Amino acid sequence: MRDIIRIAGANNGITDDELREIVDEVLGEAGKQPLKKILLLPPDFTRMHSGAGKITAMIYSKLKDSVQVDIMPALGTHDPMTREQVEVFFEGMVPYEEVLVHNWREDVVKIGEVPASYVAEVSEGLINDPLPVEINKRLLDTSYDLILSIGQVVPHEVVGMANYTKNILVGCGGKDTINRSHILGAVFGMERIMGKDHSPVRKVFDYAQEHFLNSLPLVYILTVTTASHDNVRIEGVFAGNSRQVFEAAVELSREKNLIWLDEPIKKAVVYLDPREFKSTWLGNKAIYRTRMAMADGGELIILAPGVRKFGEDDGIDRLIRKYGYKGRENTLKKYNENADLRENPSAAAHLIHGSSDGRFTITYAVKHLTREEVEGVGFRYTPYEEAERKYKPEGITDGYVEYGGERYFYISNPALGLWAVKGK
Repeated sequence: MRDIIRIAGANNGITDDELREIVDEVLGEAGKQPLKKILLLPPDFTRMHSGAGKITAMIYSKLKDSVQVDIMPALGTHDPMTREQVEVFFEGMVPYEEVLVHNWREDVVKIGEVPASYVAEVSEGLINDPLPVEINKRLLDTSYDLILSIGQVVPHEVVGMANYTKNILVGCGGKDTINRSHILGAVFGMERIMGKDHSPVRKVFDYAQEHFLNSLPLVYILTVTTASHDNVRIEGVFAGNSRQVFEAAVELSREKNLIWLDEPIKKAVVYLDPREFKSTWLGNKAIYRTRMAMADGGELIILAPGVRKFGEDDGIDRLIRKYGYKGRENTLKKYNENADLRENPSAAAHLIHGSSDGRFTITYAVKHLTREEVEGVGFRYTPYEEAERKYKPEGITDGYVEYGGERYFYISNPALGLWAVKGK
């Protein structure tokens, strides 16, 4: 199909009416033959501000009376969506019973393998193993006339820029694909990846698209968004099955979602919406997305009223509690010495991502975890209510804040940006 690209005007986001026109155009282009059965692959609630829930709801509402519409959120390793999350994310338009669950450990089939020689080439020799390509078996169901992958392009710690093939290979992927892609990104280095298109992980995903996914009736609908509190603005929509739509979205996301600062941040306060962030597996975006802006010896305080565990998956939660966020070198040492960590490379990658390597301090302000639990994994602890009174005054907005005799940089949602210092 031809590429469809719509970018919002200077002062307004893309309206719901414009979004419906785009959906009609995409379905008209993608469904030249009458559609009988389609599969929608939106993100889950952890991408609450992506606009993808609204787009999915529009497609479902338009087609449900004439087409079988299956919806399977691209969960990756995350928990299945709750009834309440489905209601909010899909704006009350999609029944909870209609939402399928992807199981990254059991519901997948291997469709190919990225050769070790190619992985070694793109990783500069850091990883010399092949990368299995596993996806949910439902995507191989030939009764689907169309598969629509819907999601947000935004800076990302593993792949550089989220979405496009990541939604398939990680969001709907299997254990080995997720594990090995995550350790590839971690070993190569977050600072070399975040906010960039052609990372080693992206190159591996491009290989998989070209060699194993092109035969699927797969079309991408990508968004770029900004948000102020819960007011989400869709800055652009990019649809098609060519890499060019992703590249156009990357260009807009780099413009809208990369925040360049004149000097390093000495003290940062990051708020995690309790509806979206219930684990450090997700909440550590507060670390990933600010680390390039944090000053040496700086302080990062994470206001996390909804965080109640470490891993989204029980097995990974146990590994985080066992090994902790103790730095890159320590994690790699433990990875080489311990079979349980080697069997879960994505957990090792996450432990690397979630540490500042001692360069700045990280304090979690929580309600549902104890001091012993938080300090046991390597973070500092403070009670949430105390930190909220001190750092989240009424009406606070993003940017530098002078309050209570202190100056700090406030971020209301780390999932929507990447903060870095100019020239670094």
